[in-house]
Amino acid sequence: MTGPAVHALAQPAAVTKGADSGQLAQDIASAGRLRMQSQRLAKLYLQAGMGLKSGAARQQIDASVGEVDAEFGRLARYAKKQSSQRNHARSEALWQEMRVALKQTPDTAASERVNQIADELMVHAGKLAMQIEGEGETPVGRLLDLSSRLNMLSQRLARLYLQAYGGNRSQGVLVDIEQARKEFASGLQELDAARENSSASRESIGLARNQWIFFDGAIADLGKGDRKEDRSALNVATSSERIAQVLDQASLQYVRDYADGLRNVR
Repeated sequence: MTGPAVHALAQPAAVTKGADSGQLAQDIASAGRLRMQSQRLAKLYLQAGMGLKSGAARQQIDASVGEVDAEFGRLARYAKKQSSQRNHARSEALWQEMRVALKQTPDTAASERVNQIADELMVHAGKLAMQIEGEGETPVGRLLDLSSRLNMLSQRLARLYLQAYGGNRSQGVLVDIEQARKEFASGLQELDAARENSSASRESIGLARNQWIFFDGAIADLGKGDRKEDRSALNVATSSERIAQVLDQASLQYVRDYADGLRNVR
């Protein structure tokens, strides 16, 4: 068979492939949110324990628990895939442990445990995202990967800052702060400069860049005195939440842009 008949037979397969790739992009974004939420929830738990907008922090924790449960629901099919079932199972087990830990009254020991679980979940959710991406024949855009990683870094950096603000000025924490700070700044610059950005994704990145000015300035105030640090801690708490919102919007926009690109190719 030749001509229109061949095209008619090939078209459903192309549509299915495009739909699968679009779903794949959404799944990668979901795994990326799991990675981000691991660090964000640990940050909010520290906030609550410090009495830093503690009421709002507890409300945000309660709301986010349901959101993380929903993300695992969206990714349930990867529990049955041989390539991803181990990391999915480990991620879910860590989440159930973290879920219980977040209900405990924050103190030094409880906060340390939440931080440990958060870092393990961050690693396994990151591996899960890579394995999901490996399911597809076409790699998902690097901007989706980068925006997702930056969102996790913003929350990790806020958590590390709060650890230092709370009195943990160990060399390990200070080195991790500086490393995350540099990586976030260079990644945000790369994301902002990307030619592939649509007007909608560029707008979200611009908002993140504006919030980063406050965030970065607050981090620079670490060690400059209690009064200045108290104000800076509030700036970290508020600006990191705003960054989480706008970078999640950017990731979702990259998913939409990727799906639009698939439709245009077809």
